[in-house]
Amino acid sequence: MSSPSENTRTRILNAAWTLLESGEAKTRMSDFAKGAGISRQALYLHFPSRAELLIAVTRHVDAVKGIDDRLAASRAATTGRDRLDAFVAAWGNYIPEIHGVGRALMAMQDSDPEAAAAWDNRMQAVRAGCAAAVAALQADGDLTPDLTPEQATDLLWTLLSVRGWEQLVRTCGWPQDRYVTVMTETARRALIAGA
Repeated sequence: MSSPSENTRTRILNAAWTLLESGEAKTRMSDFAKGAGISRQALYLHFPSRAELLIAVTRHVDAVKGIDDRLAASRAATTGRDRLDAFVAAWGNYIPEIHGVGRALMAMQDSDPEAAAAWDNRMQAVRAGCAAAVAALQADGDLTPDLTPEQATDLLWTLLSVRGWEQLVRTCGWPQDRYVTVMTETARRALIAGA
């Protein structure tokens, strides 16, 4: 993932990304520095803490994979229903692409507060997307009266969890397109009044 023309910060982020996706347990600052071909001291000049580096890696992955472009249809939707559908599709189709880094951070989070902080940072961004879709439904008068907006956000966030995707796609063998279709239909039935 790295090339000679990359600046040092990008080289560090790409090296850390590669190391996390490899599934290896080596995620110390010295491992990241070695992967980037720099000293630990040079690494700390760019990232004063491991937590900052791990959060930066998740954001770097999002930038490289164009998450803002993927979410554009959801953000530009003129109805809550369209926003919900577009968000579910964007996030649901993005999960397989960030799964390697996500899996690594999830595996570390119980014993590694910095990995937990990095994963929580990104999952809070997903929750914000869920909240925006719910708010759009509510603004249109389409949100089910059975749930408060916060409960609806909680439900959608849980429905679209990476672990849920793993269970259905990786463990149960669902095709990716089937996963997105079912999650979209399930979200509509759960959140839209009269659906």
